[in-house]
Formats: sequence, C-alpha cells, structure tokens
Amino acid sequence: MTRIPVKRALISVYDKAGLEDLARALHDSGAEIVSTGSTARTIESAGLPVTKVEDLTGFPECLDGRVKTLHPRVHAGLLADLANPAHASQLADLEIEPFQLLVSNLYPFEQTVASGAEDAEIIEQIDIGGPAMVRAAAKNHGSVAVVTSPAQYADVGKALADGGFTEPERRRLAAAAYAHTAAYDAAVASWFAASYAPDEVAQQTGWPAVSATVLARADVLRYGENPHQKAAIYRSTSAAGRTDPTDSGIANSDVLHGKAMSYNNYVDADSARRAAYDFAEPCVAIIKHSNPCGIAIGADIAAAHAKALACDPLSAYGGVVAANGTVTEAMARQIIDGFAEVVIAPDFDPAAMEILVGRWKNIRLVRCVAPAWAAAGETGAVIPRGDDPPTASPMKGKDIGLATRDLYAEAVPTFELHQVSGGMLAQTWDRMDARGDDPAAWTLKAGASADAEMLADLAFAWRACRSVKSNAILLAANGASVGVGMGQVNRVDSARLAVARAGNRAVGSVASSDAYFPFSDGFEILAEAGVRAVVEPGGSIRDDSVITAARKAGVTLYFTGVRHFYH
Repeated sequence: MTRIPVKRALISVYDKAGLEDLARALHDSGAEIVSTGSTARTIESAGLPVTKVEDLTGFPECLDGRVKTLHPRVHAGLLADLANPAHASQLADLEIEPFQLLVSNLYPFEQTVASGAEDAEIIEQIDIGGPAMVRAAAKNHGSVAVVTSPAQYADVGKALADGGFTEPERRRLAAAAYAHTAAYDAAVASWFAASYAPDEVAQQTGWPAVSATVLARADVLRYGENPHQKAAIYRSTSAAGRTDPTDSGIANSDVLHGKAMSYNNYVDADSARRAAYDFAEPCVAIIKHSNPCGIAIGADIAAAHAKALACDPLSAYGGVVAANGTVTEAMARQIIDGFAEVVIAPDFDPAAMEILVGRWKNIRLVRCVAPAWAAAGETGAVIPRGDDPPTASPMKGKDIGLATRDLYAEAVPTFELHQVSGGMLAQTWDRMDARGDDPAAWTLKAGASADAEMLADLAFAWRACRSVKSNAILLAANGASVGVGMGQVNRVDSARLAVARAGNRAVGSVASSDAYFPFSDGFEILAEAGVRAVVEPGGSIRDDSVITAARKAGVTLYFTGVRHFYH
C-alpha cells in the first residue's frame, strides 16, 4: 500500500490554530470528520459537519474530560493494519470504521509549568488520551497518517489534493509524532524528578534523578572541526528542553547574511557571546579559537570595539566579533578596516548592515538575542568609575554599583552539559554571581587600597578573565584588555604570554588570574612588568609567598575567594 486516500479523520487538538481551514479542506475532499470536545465545537461553529466522539463510542466524556478517546472504537480504528486481512475482518465484525488520518496536538504542559501554576493545575495538563492516540497512529503508519502540529496542515492539504499520503510521507509523519511525544514525556519526567517528586539526593543537592531533553537537527554543516569530520547542529525542541530555559542560545540565532555558519564558527560564536554578553555596559569581545584576542567596555559599542581591537589586532584578524548591543554604523566602519569572519549582536543598524555587506559578501552577520538574565541586568556590570572602593574586609550588601540584583541571593538553578565518553557531566553555570565576584567582598592582602579608577579596572579584569581558557591571566587598563595569556599548562607561561602581548602597556595596568598562583613566580612576572594591582582567588598553600612578593613589589593584591576555571 502506498498512497492511501483520507476517507475518515479524527481531530483532537488543544492548539486550534488553522483548525477551521484544515477541517474545511477535509470536508471539501469528502472525508468524514470525527472530533472531541472543544475541537468538535470549533468545527461545528464553522458550519461544518462533524461526528462527536461520544456518538462514535456510545459513551460520554467523563471525569472532567480525562476520558474521551480511550475506547476500542477509537483505538481499533487507529491501530488496525489494513494490509492484514485478519484485522480488516475483525473491524468488519465489530462494525468499526478505520481512520486514515489523526490530527492531534497535546495539552500545554510545558507552558503551564513555565507560568508558575500550582502543582494540581500542572498535573491536569499532563495529556493521556492525546499521546495514546498519537503513538497508536504512528505505530500503524502503514495505514494511518498522523499530524501533530499546525505547521504540518499545509502537507495535509497537498496530500488531499494528491489523493492521500504516500508511505514515505506517513513514515516521516510518524517519526515526527514520536519525537513530539518523546519531548512531551521528557518534559513531564524532568518536572517530576526536579520539582514535583524529587528523590532524597535531588532534595539535598538539587540534581534530579532524571534530566531529559530531545534535540532536533537544525542544520547539516559543511564539515566538523576538521574537513574530514561530519557535523550538524541540533537545537533543544523547547524552552523546557534547554539546560538554561532563560537562554535561547547561539543555536537559535538568526544568520541575517553571509555563508552558512561552520562548526568552528558556532564554537567561537558561543565563546564570543559568553564574553560580550557578560557585561551590562557596552562591550565587545573578539574571539579566535574560543579565546579573546581582546575584550573591552566603552561609552558606546563603537568605542568598546576600538578598545577590544587594540589589544591584539594581529590575532583579531579573521576572528569572531560579538557585541552586547546593536552594531552601529561607526562600529561597522571600524570592522571593515580589518577582517571578521562573523559578527554577532542582538541587532544591526541598517547602515551597519549595508557597510558590512558592501565590504564582504560572505561575512556572517548573526542576530542573537541576549538571555533573559542578561537583558534584565543580572549579568552584573563593572563598577562605574567614581564609585567608592571596597575596604579591606567583606561588606555584604554594600551597593558599589556592581550589579542590579542582590549578589548574595540564590541564583536560578541552570546548568550546562559536557559530553564525556559514556555520559555527560553537568554543572551549574559559572555566572559571576558568587559572593567573591563582588569587589565589596574582596580582601586586601597587600599594598594600598585601590582607588576608584583602579578598582573599576580590577572589576573589569576579573569579569573578563572568566572568558579566557585556563590557565588564564588578563591584563587590563581603562576598561579594556591589553594583554591576554590563555590556555597554558602552567600559570607562569600564561603570565609571560600576557605580559609579552601587552608590551609597554603592561606598565601601570592591572591583572586578574582565574585561579590562585601556586608559587610566587607567576606573580613576580607581572610585578616586574609594571603591573600595579592584581586580583586572584587565593587559596594556595603558598599564598603567604605571593603576599610577601606583592608587599615587596608594592603591588596591590586582592583575594576574591572564588575561582573561575574555564576549560
């Protein structure tokens, strides 16, 4: 059996979008429509004939609609394999007519959870009859086509005009249907495990026994990290499927112009976004191989770009540029003086688009919205220059302009995944919201207290360093990186690299280190280069030697008490 005409359709949908046009197309093709509850009423109100499911089954809907379609006259009509003579004979004996089409979408469980509804209301939005019918029709795709989204209604209209769905079409619809129910079940299982019925370990640690998601292929890429590797990009199927439901992420960005994104473009774009979107002030980060060639804040986005580019213009050539604000004409004119593979931003001014496209026909211009926590000002910002510096001891709750929210409040529990052979590692996002990320909580260990200008640069350097691969050392001045040492297997080499790239700019700069100095040698390289202040986590068994070196060199040294490795 290949193309099967639709003589009888069962429609039961929560989302009524496009329903009237669909029902009219079915009616005009001569198909009988059987429907349930509010779906049947919608079809009736359009003046179209419809058989109510209770008239089909001889049994009324009951239990507040919990039982409508769980009946042999429904499921036998969906599950009968019409290529099997025995099935056809049994249907005839039972006087049951088969269906050739099921149209069903499910109760809005995820939306109800996201609305903050009470548990009882969420439970009521767990669909039972819908998934049962969808799975039944999908299993029996040899005889039945199943449609689970209004986006597929155009395919129904085409199939009706062509005389029915072909077998390959029914197979593809069945695959989509199982993906639909799998995502639905994943959302329900994850909510039970994380919120409604967490086990003892989940209650104590916050890590649920089950965390499920379904990924859908978004695009096939030209190749992977290297040309001999195959690659694709997948997206979470819904907000509840994302590890961070507030963040649509780089996978959901829009390529407004240029060649298709490559695997390496996506990797670097994600790193660039992580760096630039971490600041509340106008910020630009330029990334190569997941590390910043430069990162800076400025009075406007063009000023931030100019400062970021100045850090290491040689390495920045051909990099990925990310801005946390709209790309302006002024910024675009600066970009075309060099070369960028990708530019990422929440939006682009029309004049900026024209300049960039006019210069390079293949440049990738990517619109990527800021995550909700960044848009709400929850990323934290560097200290505005002129604010009071911290004292030598922690000052919980003192407002020094670091962020718009209470840094000591419990953060939203979101997490990231890292694949390892045989499984996944999961950890909460490193969002610079630990108590030690607030300069008011830093501890002065050596030298004079930072004045407002120095403290602003230290705060910038500390936040920017989070986007540098460990071991990470970042030198900064005037709200911009001037030298970056990244990815070295010892902190001494990272310090040397940062100083070498800064050159004369190291004199009078400040420095941040993502983790403690295990010995004083790395710190001494910075001090000898003319760095005037350093911020680092502390916590080494040899902290005393680092403090002694700072006092000897007359360098201001702050400990944060929090580490920001990035691997």
